[in-house]
Amino acid sequence: QVTLVESGGGSVQPGGSLRLSCAASRSTYNTFNLYDMSWFRQNSGKEREMVAVISGAGNQRNYADSVKGRFSISRDNAKLTVTLQMNDLKSEDTAMYYCKAKSPWGTTEYWGQGTQVTVSS
Repeated sequence: QVTLVESGGGSVQPGGSLRLSCAASRSTYNTFNLYDMSWFRQNSGKEREMVAVISGAGNQRNYADSVKGRFSISRDNAKLTVTLQMNDLKSEDTAMYYCKAKSPWGTTEYWGQGTQVTVSS
């Protein structure tokens, strides 16, 4: 079982920045580097969409077209954390942001509880 806890959300004006963090439970201490980690977001009435994904070793990253050049995903396997640096935020980035861990041993996925990001003037 993997528990994920997101933090770092809040309210910011357009053009501003936020840094989201996702901390995995200590149970992943020896295996965290095997999990692909992702950030998703969801607005009410819309489907959850992938924002960014990073491989277990951290050497492969992919981003949604809507955030390329503005968001950056990184991880620290020693600290069991994944970070999403969000710059030049736009109103359309407003959403609940979720961290996801994909098990390397099958199809199991683990989700955090989410952190709210609001971009408004």
